[in-house]
Amino acid sequence: MVIDTAQLDRLYTGCRWSEGPVWLPATEELIWSDIPNNRLMRWSEGTGAGVFRQPSQFNNGNTLDREGRIVGCLHGARAVVRTEHDGSITTLASHWQGKRLNSPNDVVVKSDGSIWFTDPDYGIDSDYEGHRAETEIGACHVYRTDGDTGELDIVSADLERPNGLAFSLDESQLYIADTGLSHRTDGPHHIRLFDVVDGRRLRGGEVFATIDPGLADGFRLDHRGNIWTSAGDGVHCYAPDGTLLGKILVPEVVSNVVFGGPRGNRLFITATTSVYAVYLAVNGARRPPR
Repeated sequence: MVIDTAQLDRLYTGCRWSEGPVWLPATEELIWSDIPNNRLMRWSEGTGAGVFRQPSQFNNGNTLDREGRIVGCLHGARAVVRTEHDGSITTLASHWQGKRLNSPNDVVVKSDGSIWFTDPDYGIDSDYEGHRAETEIGACHVYRTDGDTGELDIVSADLERPNGLAFSLDESQLYIADTGLSHRTDGPHHIRLFDVVDGRRLRGGEVFATIDPGLADGFRLDHRGNIWTSAGDGVHCYAPDGTLLGKILVPEVVSNVVFGGPRGNRLFITATTSVYAVYLAVNGARRPPR
């Protein structure tokens, strides 16, 4: 699935911790987060890299909704927000039962318009990627926000540090990373697989794959259902049955990936200080119809 003659290109360097890549098909550009520098960056083939938004409220994970709007997780505001087409910001979730969220980390939008996101406490642990604060909720959960009503529900409460997440191709299952190893030497560093029940609840949660070295900070699926995930030595690719198919070695610790480019066959990789890209023999997953 990796083309033998394709090289790993470094598109930009100069970040402190690059994360949250999202590809915008309408403008053919990559947007990503440089969390400690409190900015969102942009890159396109014709113009190179530049600042997209600063300050960014320590923006972390990003995705697109079905209308092509960026949905982002803000450590600083402790909220999930949407950037409208006119550039204005709409808050989608910020509190659970009157208590502030910890620091939303990564987010996906389901075909029914619901928003699913993880809420570990990385953004309130210190002032490096947000604002140091005590958790009001007292735990790290995974949430679902109804796209029509805005109703916020906990869908998983048994992960130590829920992080990256992605739906299976038919949205019948949800992959969620647990990166508890970041806070505990024997903590989890794996991806779990949950069944999606009635489109709004999770069941199960067996371990799909354990990442070594490093963590499954963020990941995406290709059109065959394979999972391309971050790891300590690069990008690891897993088949739908959990078999490790191969690795793309990257000279920095990888945080996240996204498929992009005009044909969806270029993998963009955020890795510590830099952004890399490589052409693949597979394409990114397409969204299922409503």
